Amino acid sequence: MSESQTRIDAIGENLYRIHTPIPPEQVPGGFSFNQYLLIDEQPLLFHTGLRGLFEPVSAAIASVMPLEKLRYISFCHYESDECGALNEFLRVAPSAEPLCSQVGAMTSVGDISDRPPRAMADGEELSLGKHVVQWIDAPHVPHGWDNGFLFEKTTHTLFCGDLFTQGGAEHEPVADRILETSEQMRAGMDYFAHGANTGPVLDRLAALEPKTLACMHGSACRGDGGALLRALAGKLGA
Repeated sequence: MSESQTRIDAIGENLYRIHTPIPPEQVPGGFSFNQYLLIDEQPLLFHTGLRGLFEPVSAAIASVMPLEKLRYISFCHYESDECGALNEFLRVAPSAEPLCSQVGAMTSVGDISDRPPRAMADGEELSLGKHVVQWIDAPHVPHGWDNGFLFEKTTHTLFCGDLFTQGGAEHEPVADRILETSEQMRAGMDYFAHGANTGPVLDRLAALEPKTLACMHGSACRGDGGALLRALAGKLGA
């Protein structure tokens, strides 16, 4: 992995995107992995990245705040790019607590995590200080029974995981148009489960009217997130 290319960029006030590009020589067409750091009285990391990326990702975080101050480590669902380095982060952040869905805690995280997770109920809110995050259950959207998203209510940031996954290794930290590139990726590898609840979940997310979509692969997106989520539902026929 091209961990030497890992970079960190501020994409909002006290909000950072950590980005590792994976070149085409390693993944056909190239790919990328993002984590998001929200600095507050109780800092939150969304996604840990793969276990093999712990060193460059943790070094990027340490460039803007002490690692040991991390309080919450959250992710959409149990998968290596979402939480592969969870225990490595728990070892360097003694007060950190995993934050996941109730299903995720029951099926995976409660067993594999070195520290008990905080299982979030659908709609439950958590204050980090100046910021308040809300957990949104989203089973099988786009995939994973345990899947869910975090919505930061102050800045209207939706940490949306695999939604709008963009292929390729070269991406700006923030873009204003990502639907076309993400649909190109989905045309070659459809990662959606296409369950009956896809439309209702996307409608619920759109109703939050997010201003920033913090995507796990590719650029984050700033703009009318509600319109983008509705457009995605249309593309999916959901």
